[in-house]
Amino acid sequence: MSRDAEVRIVAAREEDVPIILALIRALAEYEKLLHECVATEADLHRWLFGPRPAAKTVLAFVGETPVGFALFFENFSTFLGRPGIYLEDLFVREEWRGRGIGRRLLEHLAALAVEQGFGRLEWAVLDWNAPSIAFYRSLGARLLDEWKIFRLTGDALTSLGRRAMTPVDRV
Repeated sequence: MSRDAEVRIVAAREEDVPIILALIRALAEYEKLLHECVATEADLHRWLFGPRPAAKTVLAFVGETPVGFALFFENFSTFLGRPGIYLEDLFVREEWRGRGIGRRLLEHLAALAVEQGFGRLEWAVLDWNAPSIAFYRSLGARLLDEWKIFRLTGDALTSLGRRAMTPVDRV
């Protein structure tokens, strides 16, 4: 497969929501987390294409076949004093791996970050995913062993949020 001739990386459009959801479910299955994947098309319409989008998505196509995606959003580095891109998910369908598609998706995000003057591109990877870790290192990415990710969801998030003394000011 010719790297540049056949792979297209395009910004997702609202009509791509069924494709995005199918790729998210394929990612969840690969990560053995399908039981946690509760996203719906309505969720994606609201949060990716609604009045206040929370994230952006790019899709990788070979011909007319959707073969991968990257979902990302802006974050901010207080130490750098400028924004960055946080890559929430990167996924290439198994039968299309090893053809440079994941690299093309990351190159696209890196180009966006550079063009906008952002300070970094970062993401998390499951500790058992050795092929992805090796791939990311081959690109020059550095594994931050000193950091641990914390997460509040469900009842714990609701409980902590209810402890606020006054209503939260909307940002």
